[in-house]
Amino acid sequence: MHRSERVVEPPDLDLTRIFAAWPYEAGRVNVRLVKGLDGAAKIQVRVDLGILQLETAGRPDGLRPDGFESLLHLQRERIERSAGEHNEQEFVISSDECASLREEAVQYYHRYVAFFVLEDYAGVVRDTTRNLDVFDICNRYGEQEHDREVLEQFRPYVIMMRTRAQAAEAMRTSNTRLALLAINHGLDEIRQAFRNQGTEDRFETANEVQLLHGLRDALVPKLPSSQRMEIQERLSAAIAAENYELAAILRDELRMLE
Repeated sequence: MHRSERVVEPPDLDLTRIFAAWPYEAGRVNVRLVKGLDGAAKIQVRVDLGILQLETAGRPDGLRPDGFESLLHLQRERIERSAGEHNEQEFVISSDECASLREEAVQYYHRYVAFFVLEDYAGVVRDTTRNLDVFDICNRYGEQEHDREVLEQFRPYVIMMRTRAQAAEAMRTSNTRLALLAINHGLDEIRQAFRNQGTEDRFETANEVQLLHGLRDALVPKLPSSQRMEIQERLSAAIAAENYELAAILRDELRMLE
């Protein structure tokens, strides 16, 4: 049943002046950091109909469900307790609980996108890794098939965002090699995600993969020439081990160096 309220006083609850001072700009993510009344930094995201305000740590809305940092932490506690009682194989997360975990994950999605715009790459890695944990838990313990599978369509995107943040953080110190390692690892993770879904044929054309390929192509020429020998040795080892996916990646790196 919907609940309605009469007009509330005082009139300073009207947000019109706040919105006017920070107009919405279509086509870009409008984000800023502000100091909260508690003295802590807050993230604000300007959307077309208003402003979202997020905490920078813990659950973005600042709530602590049942005293836990998040619903994910609550479910982890239940899983650990179930494992201690030797009945983890019987443990399930209900459809309603999975739905709540998904709703909570959306809050973290808004925050890690904001973190990326703010160039807080450690925050992006933290929140994307956290959401991937939600995917894993729902996939393993979800009560219904829908609960186990519905989030998997988003896994490549979340991996891509984490990979971009890891590469960007490495490039802060001009560590091109570390950035490339992060990208190659991310591509491997995305390939495995498509493979698990039985859609590996979509890997090469996926937007997430194309973006990471473009990022890698831009970084490879920045490698010192002295690393050519190392890449060639790794290529030979990959071929000997019949790891043809890694070999293809290394060949691309060599081609870009040339």
